[in-house]
Amino acid sequence: MKMKSVWITLAVLLVGAGLGYANRGTLAAWGYDTFLSKQVEKKLEKSYVPLTGRNPATTTSVNEEVKIAENPFSVLLMGVDARGQERGRSDTLIYTVVRPNDGRVLMLSIPRDTYADIVGKDFRDKITHAYAYGGPEMALNSVEKLLDARIDHYASINFQGFVQVVDTLGGIPLPITEDIVNKGQDHEKFTIKAGQSSYDGKDALNFVRYREDAGDDVSRTERNRQFIEALIHKASSLQQWTKIPEVLGIIGDNFRTDILPSDMTDLAKRFLQTDHRIVSYTLHGEGKRMGENNLWYYVADEADLNAVKTTIAAWLNPDTPESQLTAPSTDTNAYAD
Repeated sequence: MKMKSVWITLAVLLVGAGLGYANRGTLAAWGYDTFLSKQVEKKLEKSYVPLTGRNPATTTSVNEEVKIAENPFSVLLMGVDARGQERGRSDTLIYTVVRPNDGRVLMLSIPRDTYADIVGKDFRDKITHAYAYGGPEMALNSVEKLLDARIDHYASINFQGFVQVVDTLGGIPLPITEDIVNKGQDHEKFTIKAGQSSYDGKDALNFVRYREDAGDDVSRTERNRQFIEALIHKASSLQQWTKIPEVLGIIGDNFRTDILPSDMTDLAKRFLQTDHRIVSYTLHGEGKRMGENNLWYYVADEADLNAVKTTIAAWLNPDTPESQLTAPSTDTNAYAD
């Protein structure tokens, strides 16, 4: 997906929404650096939360030498649906590789119900539960083991905060062709009317939360992606620089990461001067009921999982040519806009 520009790429790629501006190149980078970078860093100070107790496997240990604005690095993006003071679960898990020098980004979506080892608990469960059991540390360690790939950083967003972001941006378009009705006995009740040119924050959050269609976990993962990309497109068309600190202030209250604000601004300046392209992919598998309690899980396809691991290794290698920066396969679950 080519965007006209991205002035703070981490808000795009890590938070999964992002803020853009229409002018690209040296002048835009100069303008951002001169007028906004310090405001951005100030707004994001409270978002900086380094992790403690990380215990990655030796084969996938964090690369402390990675320079964010220069070398390929990986980030686990977690969309958390937490209400009030609860920890919540990581309803969205996107393993992301960012390549600042060539502006390429890989976003690998992991369905929340994927059956995986929960590192630190010594049993297998839905990978979404890792965050509920042990916060971002356990979630990162579990995804590292699943993908056999290092995670250099994390970014966690509470989707509740994006109601206000969407409303501040004036709503976003969503691909809703039929009314969406959530009416299950144990589910929150809501209706989203189809065919609207724009949807407000409440409708957008309900679109992400909806879980009563036939596709279940895979469909929900796809809706999360559609929400993220709609937010990227809307923010990328934002023509008012004055709105940027306001939106970032909202994000800051709902965003946690171990990336320093100064590193974010360095990366933003780099991306302002490059064309960028996002390749998105969803881990293949099938849903089935398993275990003595007959619970529903999403079981990853082993051949596809191996292809994903190979792809990640290629993207993290700075010497990989752009022509080889592709999705793990070319079927309908892989796309590059």
